[in-house]
Order: sequence, then structure tokens, then C-alpha cells
Amino acid sequence: MKLLTAPLALAGLAVAAAASPAAAQSADEKINMVIAYNESECPVAQPGEVVVCEILVEEERYRIPSNLRYSDNPANQSLARQVDQIKYVGDFGAMSCSPAGAGGFTGCTQKFIEAAYKDRAEEDGVRFGKLIEEARAERLSTIDADAAAEQERVEMIEREYMERLERERQAELPSESQLPPPPK
Repeated sequence: MKLLTAPLALAGLAVAAAASPAAAQSADEKINMVIAYNESECPVAQPGEVVVCEILVEEERYRIPSNLRYSDNPANQSLARQVDQIKYVGDFGAMSCSPAGAGGFTGCTQKFIEAAYKDRAEEDGVRFGKLIEEARAERLSTIDADAAAEQERVEMIEREYMERLERERQAELPSESQLPPPPK
């Protein structure tokens, strides 16, 4: 039985990996995500590389990164937040979002809204996925014009080569009397 579940698990992982945004990127494309405090600290993108540079205010330079500042651990919560959460413990009845009591369901929407605002207030401001997409779109916006310019240059070189070959074919061959004598 374990032999059958292992291939199924691997197939499930393969499908999940194919559906992820990282799998949609080309294999040779490198993504460099940088947090800087002014534009001069942002590296220049090399060919085959996407550089996403988020510029933060200078006051954030020596602070703990925002994604590490917050924790869901109850020991790291302020007393005001703990009291705010405890006030709903014995709550029931209208506007309580509880299955017990008359009208207990009426407060659920308000709880969901409060939870959404709380999550929004504490979210990290960096959205690297969106920044990567914007950088990729900016890089790809000039690809058609660059390809057309390169095609024009190649066609010009080919025309010049063909014209030179035609001139050489049309040119008169030197007669043998005009050739210098062979060295002795």
C-alpha cells in the first residue's frame, strides 16, 4: 500500500509545483529581490535577470524587519489586545457570533470585518510577487522593438554582403598580361 501512495503523493506535489507562480518563470531567469534605502543601492539588472528593488525610508534602516516585528504568540501581545480578545469569552446572544442564544449569529459579520482590518493593519507592505510582475512586464515591453531593430541590422548586413558578392562577380578578371611575373 505504501508503494502506491508514494507515486500519488509525488504526482500531487508535481501538480502543485506546476501551478505555482515560480514554476511559470523560465528556468534560466534569475530574480534578485533587494531592499534598499535609496536608489543608488539598487543593483543594475543583468541580461536574464529581474531585479526587484524596494526602497524603504531611511528611518527603517536599523529597525527589525517588519515581518519579524509581529508575532501571534500570546506572550508577545500587549495587555490591551489581550483584554480586547477576552471581552468576548462569555459573550452570547445578539451581536455575539455564537451558536448559543437568540440572535447569536448576528455578530459574525462584524467579527469577520474586524479580523480583516486587523490583518490588513499588520500585513507586510512588501508584495514581491507584484513587484516581480511589474519588473518583468517593464523588461518585456521593449522586447518587440529590440527584436525588430536587431532584425533590421541583420538584414542590412546581409544586403551589404550580397551587394559585395555581386560586385565581385561583375568585376573584370585581370588578364594574364597584367599579372605580375612569378617570383624566381
